[in-house]
Amino acid sequence: MSVQFGRWNFDSVPPSPGYLEKASSLLAPYEPDGGDSYSAAGVDILYRAFHTTKESRREKQPHAATSGVVVTWDGRLDNREELIRQLSDGLSTESTDVAIVAAAYEKWSTDCFAKLIGDWAFSIWNRRDRALILAKDFVGTRHLYYAIEKDQVTWSSILDPLVLLAGKQFALEEEYIAGWLAFFPATHLTPYVGIRSVSPASFVRISSGRQTVHKYWDFDPRKKIRYHSDTEYEEHFRTVFAESVKRRLRSDSPILAELSGGMDSSSIVCMADKIMEEGFAGTPRLDTVSYYDDREPNWNERPYFTKVEEKRGRTGCHIDVGSEDAFQFQFSNDHFAATPASLPCHNEASRQFAACMLSGKNRVVLSGIGGDEFTGGVPTPIPELADLLARGRLGALTHQLKVWALDKRKPWFHLLFELARGFAPPALVGVSKHRPTTPWLTSRFAQRNRAALRGYESRWKALGPLPSFQGCGDTLDGLRRQIASAVLVSRPRYEMRYPYLDRNLLEFIYAVPREQLVRPGQRRSLMRRALVGMVPSEVLNRRRKAFVVRRPTETLLAEWARLVEMSKHLTSSSLGIIDFQVFSETALKTERRRDVPIIALIRTLAVEFWLKNLEGREIQFDGHTGDTAPACRFARRSRSELFSTERDSIQPD
Repeated sequence: MSVQFGRWNFDSVPPSPGYLEKASSLLAPYEPDGGDSYSAAGVDILYRAFHTTKESRREKQPHAATSGVVVTWDGRLDNREELIRQLSDGLSTESTDVAIVAAAYEKWSTDCFAKLIGDWAFSIWNRRDRALILAKDFVGTRHLYYAIEKDQVTWSSILDPLVLLAGKQFALEEEYIAGWLAFFPATHLTPYVGIRSVSPASFVRISSGRQTVHKYWDFDPRKKIRYHSDTEYEEHFRTVFAESVKRRLRSDSPILAELSGGMDSSSIVCMADKIMEEGFAGTPRLDTVSYYDDREPNWNERPYFTKVEEKRGRTGCHIDVGSEDAFQFQFSNDHFAATPASLPCHNEASRQFAACMLSGKNRVVLSGIGGDEFTGGVPTPIPELADLLARGRLGALTHQLKVWALDKRKPWFHLLFELARGFAPPALVGVSKHRPTTPWLTSRFAQRNRAALRGYESRWKALGPLPSFQGCGDTLDGLRRQIASAVLVSRPRYEMRYPYLDRNLLEFIYAVPREQLVRPGQRRSLMRRALVGMVPSEVLNRRRKAFVVRRPTETLLAEWARLVEMSKHLTSSSLGIIDFQVFSETALKTERRRDVPIIALIRTLAVEFWLKNLEGREIQFDGHTGDTAPACRFARRSRSELFSTERDSIQPD
């Protein structure tokens, strides 16, 4: 992932002396392949390259088109050939992605965004219209933040320069904190009031301080795929899944694939091997990395990823995550953490991963995120039953209730009750049991941020798209929030790619009948049927992977004394977020090995360490009273403190 930074002063006055040098120094850890800049009429744009394809190495960015439009592109364009045919003039198979995108914008304007398939985020400075456009792909795989003031707009791939060079105080965004504590924050939010993130499948148009946000694309609920036989569905799944993996194998350096031993990662690796065996030379080599902990009785992945390694005839990198420091919380004043996810992680597992990437010269990592969520990894019949109810097929609904009740070994009216919950407002039915609860939040904070703490759950609508279609949308939104919260890592630099979040693959999954994906007694029915003979049977037929809780619990016990001491001086308590008394009682429960919501506790500690990190950078917090949202105030350091010495300089993650 390359990075970009830009600033537009509406009055065309150039930035203050040294401003761009400071911004450049903050981008420096992300520029292993150099970069360039653009400057004209109060607009300054910096680009720092991280190349992953042969085409990207020929790019010159920012890219100035013949019309005067300046494009800065961070991404991978998957439908290059299709766009080249449609655009024709001056383009060829040797054209760079940014050249194709610039031509598409000049021909179709903002209508081009819906035509760009791939992982991307980019900015467009239109000198003629004096307008800035910021856009993201439909998932939001790339970061792009912006801050608008009365006389300027600043945008960046990383938060650090927007925060550290703002020259003003920021208030803490409560909803972001609530979202982080419960699940993940909304995609347009950052921890700082006044700094926003471009939302997936959207573009922001900014003109002299005025902004408008537009959604340029969404899934079509009218699209249906209906075949006469299971075989046709299986063939179609194999086709779109193979195309998705093939698109993400486009790299001029070796690719590293996560191989956990589950169906998601194993299917990606096995499909990639098949594609490469058939002669596709998108990447010189596919390596794998696998995590294990032989001390976890409920999480023994080694037998499964070993089966995949045996099939491919290659052993990958194996990382033991059972070390005592695997879940330790770390704090450092030498590191600016822009978000709770940015706290430095220097445990043994992360060091092994870095060594693995460096030894393999990998620049791309394939992730299985999205497979479990979209291919029926959670074997629930509720979406199928809801579709039958919404279509008024009461006879079929009654029959399927009985079939699923036998499979689930529960009374059919329990399933009917779960079905009814999906149509009821969240405020009526309460928080889903699948959402982490945080009992130590203050009542006022919880009341103000109910939607975020519920994971932005919504009810199904009886009219309109089928409930299963609506459920897919909710699932995608959750994954979008998860990806938006991820940190752009600088050491080692790599680009994450998600084969299960391919647009064409998801369009297929959205359009097929729900009963193809999940059937009574057949979790991931379509995926299992389609990949027989390609993925080892031991992996295809394994039970769901267990969720590991023993190791984090043991780590928290080892950290108990520090946890209790820290609970006496909670920054989040002084801000009105955490109830000090309840949190202290939880610390005692942890020491006594009583039932504790581990995930919520880990997230709370991450927020607390992040807040202390901000304090360590001379950030001051206003007290919290009544219903007024808490604010964090940034005391600016002098220029010499920030930039004159290596020891005191900002080190973004």
